[in-house]
Amino acid sequence: MGTLDNNAYFHSFKEDISGIELPSRFTFPFCYEPHPLAIIAAQQLQAYLEIQNEWTHNFGLEENNDGHAIGKMFGILVVRDQQHRLGYLAAVSGKLAGSNKHSYFVPPIFDMLEKDGFFLNEEVHLNALNRKIELLENSAELAQTKSNLNRLKDQWDTALDLLKTKLRNQKKERKETRTRLRPILSDEAYETLMEDMRNQSLKDKQELQRYQYDMHLALESENLKLQRLLSDILAMKEERKTRSGNLQRQLFEQYNFLNAEGQQKNVIAIFQDFDQSTPPAGSGECAAPKLLQYAYSHNLTPIALAEFWWGCSPASEIRRHKNYYPACRKKCEPILGYMLQGLTVDPNPMQQETTLQTELPQIYEDEDIIVFNKPAEFLSVPGIYVKDSVYTRVLKRYPNAGPIIIHRLDMSTSGLLVVAKNKVAHQFIQDQFIQHTITKEYIALLDGVIEQECGLIDLPLRVDLDDRPRQMVCYTYGKPAQTKWERIAVENGKTRVRFYPLTGRTHQLRMHAVHPEGLNTPILGDDLYGRKANRLHLHAAFIKFIHPGSRQEISFQIPSDF
Repeated sequence: MGTLDNNAYFHSFKEDISGIELPSRFTFPFCYEPHPLAIIAAQQLQAYLEIQNEWTHNFGLEENNDGHAIGKMFGILVVRDQQHRLGYLAAVSGKLAGSNKHSYFVPPIFDMLEKDGFFLNEEVHLNALNRKIELLENSAELAQTKSNLNRLKDQWDTALDLLKTKLRNQKKERKETRTRLRPILSDEAYETLMEDMRNQSLKDKQELQRYQYDMHLALESENLKLQRLLSDILAMKEERKTRSGNLQRQLFEQYNFLNAEGQQKNVIAIFQDFDQSTPPAGSGECAAPKLLQYAYSHNLTPIALAEFWWGCSPASEIRRHKNYYPACRKKCEPILGYMLQGLTVDPNPMQQETTLQTELPQIYEDEDIIVFNKPAEFLSVPGIYVKDSVYTRVLKRYPNAGPIIIHRLDMSTSGLLVVAKNKVAHQFIQDQFIQHTITKEYIALLDGVIEQECGLIDLPLRVDLDDRPRQMVCYTYGKPAQTKWERIAVENGKTRVRFYPLTGRTHQLRMHAVHPEGLNTPILGDDLYGRKANRLHLHAAFIKFIHPGSRQEISFQIPSDF
């Protein structure tokens, strides 16, 4: 580790970098290719992680770990000091090995783990409240009270059912008696009978009311006891909620961020200005804000940024060891948007119109449908910023017909896309998608060798709320997602497979390929869950459905170009 002057966290490059041209603009942190200098800096940091003995953290890289492994996101920031010397800063997202203080990594914006600080002191109170709540919720008194109340309710309910049955039978008997005696009784005798029956009916109602009143009295004492116990728990939970909210606000007040123009703003104001939201917990604890804050505070000029994952992947989302990743959206987009003001930053590639000269091959058309071979990196429908798409191209050709997109392919996926030319055709084919009667096949090239020959992947998916549009496996809130697959061939360390999606979730094939409980191998070129290549090697190769006009089965097939 090399250092310069008073910047203890400024690390020198260990190899000659004089021949590497500096970037003309700073890294756009949410979609980027790491600059060569950033890659060299990341490799030096990774070499340090492999040999350091200053701290101990279970990243899950050992063969026999204890099952409590936690991978971490690390970041590097290539910087230039006031003497125009190049070096880099390093940071880790969140805390590491139970601490925020490490000799190699820049410090946090605010160290909430500072001994005798307000955060740890208040955490003591919150933890004590949590223990009290847990004790009360699991207390023998609460359990016994609930049990007694349920037992009494069952007893009274059983007796109530018997009473209601008896009263119903008596009512039925009175009705049968009236019907049987009416023909043979005089009017006066029948009226006397009716009066007796009305009195008996009134007595029955009074008996039921008395029973329900007695039941209420019998349950009231246990109910009151239960409510007292529950109100104590509720009061503690309200106190916990208030104290947690106050602690979070006090914590956010400590997070003040600089930008390249020398201005400073609190994180609460940053999120308010961005979308009038409240900062989520952990805002400002990611690597990128830490790096920029330290650079601005120590007169270092940011040159390039990169973040990579180190260790095993979390169970639900996908992170692969040593892969580079963009900054997260929910926590970092507002903060970095402010911190980068004053820097010349690379444009957002997702907002660039890059397909205007791209041909959109058409393979079939009739009065009801058009079938295209959509190129990779071409939108099915217009985006917020990029308007060129299959839909807009067809709309220009048929401005009065109004084409209707029946299904979509991800922007990065190539292959067969069917467009309806009228509402009747759209509804007819869409119903087949809903009923899962359409047959679809995809060809993919996976970035690794798959030993199995075929299988079924069943992993429910939902969007990662902290980092859209990434998806995650979630057995609690995820939507069902199933994919059949078969291996076609192994080619130069890659595996060609055929996917048969039985459902149509966002990023389903990508996630089912890369997840450890799926094929544990990303699709080649998957820049969200794997590593970027010249393209995403995923192609919609075959589709079969009932034609809306002829009502005959029709199919289309087109090979991949990879």
